[in-house]
Amino acid sequence: MLKKNVTTTFLLFLLSLFIGMGFANASVFVQCPRDNDPPVPGAYDPVTDAWISTDGMTVCVHLVATDGFINMADKLTTDVPNGRLQYTFGFTNVTGLANNTTDAILPVTELGAEFPAPTIRVKQGQIVYITLTNKAFALRPDLFDGHSVHWHGFPQAATVFDGEPMASFGVFPGSSFTYYYRPNDPGTYMYHCHVEATEHMQMGMLGNLYVRPIQDDTPPAGCATGFTGFAYNDGDCTTGYHVSYPIQITSFDPDFHDADMNIQPLPFAAMDDRYPMINGRGYPDTINPAILSNSYTDKPSGGKPSQKMNSIISATAGQRILLRISSLATIRFYTLISPSIPMTVVGKDTRLLRASWSTTPPFTNLYYNTNTVTLGGGQSIDVIMDTTGVPVGTYYLYTSNLNELNNDKEDFGGMMTEIRIN
Repeated sequence: MLKKNVTTTFLLFLLSLFIGMGFANASVFVQCPRDNDPPVPGAYDPVTDAWISTDGMTVCVHLVATDGFINMADKLTTDVPNGRLQYTFGFTNVTGLANNTTDAILPVTELGAEFPAPTIRVKQGQIVYITLTNKAFALRPDLFDGHSVHWHGFPQAATVFDGEPMASFGVFPGSSFTYYYRPNDPGTYMYHCHVEATEHMQMGMLGNLYVRPIQDDTPPAGCATGFTGFAYNDGDCTTGYHVSYPIQITSFDPDFHDADMNIQPLPFAAMDDRYPMINGRGYPDTINPAILSNSYTDKPSGGKPSQKMNSIISATAGQRILLRISSLATIRFYTLISPSIPMTVVGKDTRLLRASWSTTPPFTNLYYNTNTVTLGGGQSIDVIMDTTGVPVGTYYLYTSNLNELNNDKEDFGGMMTEIRIN
């Protein structure tokens, strides 16, 4: 027994020495063509929150993994006037910072986690570099977990860039790693941390990601004028749209988040998501156009903007709306219903709904019209809403599970947003 204890102690000493050496030598390192000598010409694009080369073919995004807070939407509850405060893990995008160095990035990202994570928008055929820097958590310095970027559904990922820890690895605190992708398939994807995935996804390390098709640059002949893009390379203009919106289904278990913050055993088996959300907010916050900052003030670095994405769907009467719907909910399926404006499902899990043998016009499309779509975690659906003939007014997109139309104990909230036809 003594020998075993001595051996264990020695191994723990070596492990701590290894980790300490790793932290001491770790730094932010953005491996991207823009950093080559001489640098590749390009500029930061505030629309996509990414660096794009002058020829448009190379994209660089720099994410930082950190912790933070968000406020839930139950603001009518008298004892939490700002809404219940929830501790989160997450990502923030620092691509636009003028100085992408360790000293510049780490202080400004403390408690800067966003929920959902910043949206990643790229185009088919581009070369995409995503650098992940892992900042040690401010409120959980005892955690030296690795984190990763897992591009969910990406079919051509090299193992080392997949982010799944049993075949790839996580990025440890104080270190950086750059993922490389070349997306050949357009559609609606999503991304999340895949290290200790159940915990890290429940805590908020997930976000929207989609790939635009090359057909956006060269539309097929005969397309109606005014389309700003297409969901897929359809060849017949049938997935054309005028406005598009990513809609991501998520949900939180407040007891799980409180346990993580208070360093308590995590209730995996008892996980009960009582805050259903769209794009990281419950109704009525889903229709608040403002960027929301959290109310955490116990540290000077608290109170950062943490919920930057609303879920308002807006269009002019007669326009076609593309909804890129995805789900990264951890424990259940959810159904969204649009009772007043039918949805045409044109794609599922990044695949155009078309007969496999239909390769030349006229195509045999397998689109279908519906008022409800049901998704489980990791699934995505692309729907077109045609507002031709729809009267001007406000309509709703919400879950048909009535028990999910709440913010925990507060009714009239949860997974719901508005469709505004102007």
